[in-house]
Amino acid sequence: MSLRKFVSRWHSILMAGALVAGAFVTTGGGVAAAVAAPSHPSHSSQPNFGSNVYIFNPSMLQSQIQATVDAVAAQQVSNQFGTQRYALLFEPGTYGTSTDPLNFQVGYYTAVAGLGLSPNDVVINGSVYVRNQCFSGQCTALVNFWRSLSNLTINATATGFGCYSGEFWPVSQAAPMRRVHIIGPTTLMDYCTNPSFASGGFIADSQFDGTVVNGSQQQWLIRNSKLDGWSNGVWNQVFSGVVGAPAQCFPGVPKGCGPYTTLATSPVTREAPYLYEDSKNHFNVFVPAVQHNSAGTTWGGGQTPGVSVPIKNFFIAEPTDSAGTINDALRHGKNLILTPGVYQLDRTIEVTRPDAVVLGLGFPTLVPEHGIVSMSVESTKGVMLSGVIFDAGLKNSRMLLQVGSGDERGDNGGRGENEASDPTTLSDVFFRIGGATPGKATTSLVVNSNNVILDDIWAWRADHGNGVGWKANTADTGVIVNGDNVTAYGLFVEHYQKYEVIWNGNRGTDIFFQNEMPYDPPSQAAWMEARGVDGWAAFKVGNHVSSFSGYGMGSYSFFNQGVNIFAAHSFEVPVSLPASSLHDLLTIFLSTSGFGGILHVINDTGGSSTIANPDTPVTVVSYP
Repeated sequence: MSLRKFVSRWHSILMAGALVAGAFVTTGGGVAAAVAAPSHPSHSSQPNFGSNVYIFNPSMLQSQIQATVDAVAAQQVSNQFGTQRYALLFEPGTYGTSTDPLNFQVGYYTAVAGLGLSPNDVVINGSVYVRNQCFSGQCTALVNFWRSLSNLTINATATGFGCYSGEFWPVSQAAPMRRVHIIGPTTLMDYCTNPSFASGGFIADSQFDGTVVNGSQQQWLIRNSKLDGWSNGVWNQVFSGVVGAPAQCFPGVPKGCGPYTTLATSPVTREAPYLYEDSKNHFNVFVPAVQHNSAGTTWGGGQTPGVSVPIKNFFIAEPTDSAGTINDALRHGKNLILTPGVYQLDRTIEVTRPDAVVLGLGFPTLVPEHGIVSMSVESTKGVMLSGVIFDAGLKNSRMLLQVGSGDERGDNGGRGENEASDPTTLSDVFFRIGGATPGKATTSLVVNSNNVILDDIWAWRADHGNGVGWKANTADTGVIVNGDNVTAYGLFVEHYQKYEVIWNGNRGTDIFFQNEMPYDPPSQAAWMEARGVDGWAAFKVGNHVSSFSGYGMGSYSFFNQGVNIFAAHSFEVPVSLPASSLHDLLTIFLSTSGFGGILHVINDTGGSSTIANPDTPVTVVSYP
């Protein structure tokens, strides 16, 4: 579809930012008071995950379940920058019927998950859906962030919903779908209200028995899944290890195919850990094994390979627990579950043990005090970190999450222990500089260890919300990779003020990159990489790097300060890289009302994206 109307997308969002940030919010206690809350243990083996984790079982009245999930949605659908967090968990069994389906909406900071060992152990006859939000007369999914759906089966049934039939999941960044089996049609676009723009997204380890309508989704990554059909594309659709994926076709052919970047297999993957309940009603966390050169789901042919970790081996933290208490538990060999809420940290959370698991339930959010690093993961093997938001604090932190010892440049970094056979993995880990609260951080994520997997990362210097401005929410770089053999899937990095990604490690791979340059440089002089070099590249591969592979990488500009701002190029890499190291690159000028633009796609190769060609991808298929 034509996206010329996309020109006003961020203008309208920016204008609505104050309304979003100041939306009416009920307290978590208000939700609990409104319904019978099934969040406390229903049997002796069930841990107490706190009042914001709701655990349902098939014996409950459906009316009670419906009232609970609806009450959470009523609070969270408009609660973009609130402090409330929720997890809605379903024990094994079937919920809803074909004549009386269970349909409910998912809002901000809400994780919906099944508690089976397989996605087929929890079946919802109905839908778990997301809708457009409407601001200034425009209804889009452009700010549908921070929510998730995982580990269950949906028999898509939406009785009496009018236009809304099947499973609707129109989201943008930080809204992953994992280990989901959908039977029936799925749409990633809310086509029931206009103009229906969306800017996602991430799916992994999922199966779709029915066509997936991509619709207006400008970019999307689907990894290690199975498709029955996929319709259309806009700018950048990437398929890695997906059975039934559309054939490679980049750039897109009007009224033909694409734009599709298709890899038959994923080089190295490790699925996110997940909570489950066994046949004896005991809770465990399943830790999937690493896979190499894989395609399709981990569970379609039987149990996902990996190991189960009993819940007794976890410290279940609450937002009232201090970082000192959490560190004591980690030092004594416990793994860590962070329950929903905002954690104010007066010291760094230190993860030092090999194969430690840190699992967030319901988007727990870590906020550093006094400019500290929120979390450090030592250069050790097999650490699993999943489902956590890192917010910047009022005082500048040099980084928010450090993986591997050393500094931002990797100096004095110890990299030896993190083995390729047991890689540290970050799944659904998100960073914010401003937006929710004023904050500053020089770098969001620094990876010094080797053999790390980055699986769905959104690093966002906020362009709307609280504490937003060129000199307010300051941040140089979103992600720095110093380790070798690092593999990234779904790297979303936006609006940072210098290089947005710096990749210094050798033999690295990035499969899908989505970037928007900062909107708000006040002048060209304020945004210069070097004398005579306008702007900053979005993705910088270090000059000494001899091997790097990239697939399906896009960078967009929308400079909104009323003056021409230019970036000399979006991607800056050594010309000495082997031939065809990078595949399917693009830049786009987002708005007919913006200024300046991007002059080249990669180094001095590729045309410009400016007011002369708005909303039109400028591509480089292979480089060098």
